[in-house]
Amino acid sequence: QVQLVESGGGLVQAGDSLRLSCVASEVTFSVYAMGWFRQVPGKEREFVTTIPWRGGSTYYADSVKGRFTISRDNAKNTVYLQMNNLKPEDSAVYYCAARSGRIIGPYYAPATYETWGQGTQVTVSS
Repeated sequence: QVQLVESGGGLVQAGDSLRLSCVASEVTFSVYAMGWFRQVPGKEREFVTTIPWRGGSTYYADSVKGRFTISRDNAKNTVYLQMNNLKPEDSAVYYCAARSGRIIGPYYAPATYETWGQGTQVTVSS
């Protein structure tokens, strides 16, 4: 069972940057892709971005396109989320997730991801 640990959250001002990291305890052939989601209290978990573990296209939510970049370091079993030009509406708990592809559904659906990290808080002040 893969375990995910996020880090890098914090309190920043609008326009600042942050880089989140997600370290996977192990990456086997069962990991097809990794994703980042975010959630604010009272709202559903929202898709941010996803990246295939072994190459392929990345996808972004429209709200972060052009500002956020997902990347991976296979040697370190780590996925990164570089967030630039942060806005107050980006404030949320950010979760890293892994999917095997066994659950059929779109890449932006949280239900298609089997493993989740504990989350890291990002707060952007105006």
